[in-house]
Amino acid sequence: MAREETRTPTSTTARTPAVPEARERPGARDARGWRTRLIVVGIVLAAVNLRPAITSLGALLEEVRDGLGMSGSVAGLLTSVPPLCFAVFGVTAPRLARRFGAGAVVCAGMVAIAAGLLIRPYAGGTAAFLATSALALMGIAVSNVLMPVIVKRWFPDRVGTMTGLYSMALALGTATAAAVTVPLTGALGGNWQSGLAVWAGLAAAAVLPWIPFVRTRGGSPDGQALARDSNAPAAAAAPALRVTRSRTAWALAVFFGLQATAAYITMGWMAQIFRDAGVPAGTAGLLLAVTMVMGVPLAFVIPRLATRLPHQGPIVLVLGASGLVGYAGLYLAPAAGAWAWAVLLGVANCAFPLALTMVGMRARSSAGVTQLSAFAQSTGYLISIPGPLLVGVLYQHSGGWGLPIALMAGLMIPQMIAGILAGRDRTIEEEATPA
Repeated sequence: MAREETRTPTSTTARTPAVPEARERPGARDARGWRTRLIVVGIVLAAVNLRPAITSLGALLEEVRDGLGMSGSVAGLLTSVPPLCFAVFGVTAPRLARRFGAGAVVCAGMVAIAAGLLIRPYAGGTAAFLATSALALMGIAVSNVLMPVIVKRWFPDRVGTMTGLYSMALALGTATAAAVTVPLTGALGGNWQSGLAVWAGLAAAAVLPWIPFVRTRGGSPDGQALARDSNAPAAAAAPALRVTRSRTAWALAVFFGLQATAAYITMGWMAQIFRDAGVPAGTAGLLLAVTMVMGVPLAFVIPRLATRLPHQGPIVLVLGASGLVGYAGLYLAPAAGAWAWAVLLGVANCAFPLALTMVGMRARSSAGVTQLSAFAQSTGYLISIPGPLLVGVLYQHSGGWGLPIALMAGLMIPQMIAGILAGRDRTIEEEATPA
């Protein structure tokens, strides 16, 4: 962790005498420790709920299509809704956090996820299904943007470790939903509505740890958070950043967008690719789960490794090469080597925790991370919108998976280039601060 510590400026608390500590109210230190432990629980539970809305649908996409009478193109539109919602609603997260507090926004996000997941299977019709999905995805979008911000504020000297923990929990939730949705649906009577709605309970549980951090106003989840943010004084005094002038910010946004394209194509279509190759539905769900579960250990290792390297380009290249081999195998022998391709594509999908880590590393202050996170994620998700939809169109009109898989592999090249550029050892403050 030495690399992480050297990147974080010495906090003002370390340079001041111990007098304020002596005047601290009895029990204040215990209260801060309790709040810190609770915020860790909140981060983990929130992260677990950021993908089941998507991967549970991917596992039952054929049943949902049949139940709602969707064509392949409409199903492609359905798989494009997540990045669209993340782009549209994610950009509002910083403004909402400044007004209501990050904790309140994340708490409301978990409520929106629970409500959307509970209502959407029973809303009736494709339009209502899309609208209620958008409600859940709105909650995911604001939480996506604010997680790196909360990590930077509460754990400025442990960005890699906490990002790894958060990413690992996210991957665990993603894989669990992919693996158990089909058998769970069978246990609930084979009704796909029940198989999707059950995930609302997990989101409802994630609301609870955020309730103590709800504030009507303010920009942090806890009144002490800004005081403990070692970068807060500098952030308050620094001029506003023009993020769009930063080449690093643009590179990170493109990298984020292309890895999101690959991830949502995988989550939305990979189980169907295996099913069309003759793999049983339950096994196809398990293969998707294997792809997702690869992110559990790697999502903890990659951020820690990234914070120790001056340039994250080598990690980008390894992940990209895994994706290229996985797509080649998926094209040549989708059923025969299914488990190997699932593992390789799971490794490639770990570009997501790497992108989150670089968001925290490419800005010096919490304010900079907030701006960069909103810009990179919103712009990135806008970039990713056409991918899943185009896959659906190509699949329907070509009658096979050759062209869609070629598209997925082709997008991996610019993703690797953008990731190398985003991984250079610099910050957006060096490029985007007005003269």
